[in-house]
Amino acid sequence: MIKVPLKLTYGIFVALELALRYGTAPVQARVIASRQSIPIRFIEQILQALKQGGVVESLRGAQGGYSLKKAPSEFSLADIVEAMNGSMDSDVRQMTTNGHTKRPIHHEALLSTIWDRVRQAELEVLNSVTLETLTQQYAKLEQEQVPMYHI
Repeated sequence: MIKVPLKLTYGIFVALELALRYGTAPVQARVIASRQSIPIRFIEQILQALKQGGVVESLRGAQGGYSLKKAPSEFSLADIVEAMNGSMDSDVRQMTTNGHTKRPIHHEALLSTIWDRVRQAELEVLNSVTLETLTQQYAKLEQEQVPMYHI
């Protein structure tokens, strides 16, 4: 099973919150943190990573805050992952020992095609899901949570 870092999960929910508010005024970091239950001590780090990754832009001042750089339909989860973690094309097969890269030839030969297939499958799934898709799923879940009162 794949382990997803909490920082990445927070990054996705920050992007989701901004997607939900796309086309409105910029959203302050504390508002995003509150609405998505993200600890305030992490929110600035996450927003900075997303900003450096080209996902969000910021506006300073009293009416300032953060917003998506493009429409939610133009960002995939792969874009968010790359902004939070760096390029997804990095070589995950390298092993390091005391600061030196070590690649046992037989290990690499045996597993390289498997890791390439895993990375390709991951990219296909992440590229197929946009922030717009997530906002639609989020709205559906929110609607299911609304209590029904019967008299």
